[in-house]
Amino acid sequence: MSAPRRVLQPRAARVVEDESRRPCRIGKQVVESVREVWLVEDRWWTDSPLRRRYWEVVTEDGCDLVVFRDLQAGKWYSQRD
Repeated sequence: MSAPRRVLQPRAARVVEDESRRPCRIGKQVVESVREVWLVEDRWWTDSPLRRRYWEVVTEDGCDLVVFRDLQAGKWYSQRD
């Protein structure tokens, strides 16, 4: 029996940002609009704080995607695609 898989495990994403750090391309998909942006700051009291800025976007082909930028490491991840 295999180990349980975490639901919605983040995966590294290739994101192109504009000058304000807004995602304008995710992989080969052009971002058409931003639905929502939010900041998550947690575990600030630990040795491993979590700081992420999430973006829910719609691509030009109509896909709804959620990506986030790890503000500690500066890397982008896909949460839902």
